[in-house]
Amino acid sequence: MFTYSTKGTCSRQILFDVDADNKMHNVRFIGGCGGNLQGIARLVEGKDIDEIASLLAGIRCKGNTSCPDQLSKAIAEYKASKEMKKEQ
Repeated sequence: MFTYSTKGTCSRQILFDVDADNKMHNVRFIGGCGGNLQGIARLVEGKDIDEIASLLAGIRCKGNTSCPDQLSKAIAEYKASKEMKKEQ
């Protein structure tokens, strides 16, 4: 399970799994607006992480980000960490 600490949102963390086909599973937001975030988690379940990132990047709420935008940033961090592991 990958864990991302959010920045600038009511949610504090996003946790998720990615399978071998780059599909997202088991998304959980810690903190934030429960109903909305459960909805986002269900909508992205089983979807390709690149598709999710492109759909959610740049959505704004309070300040200059949002929970969906933070999920796109979490995916980018996940991909970067996966790439670093390959290089080691």
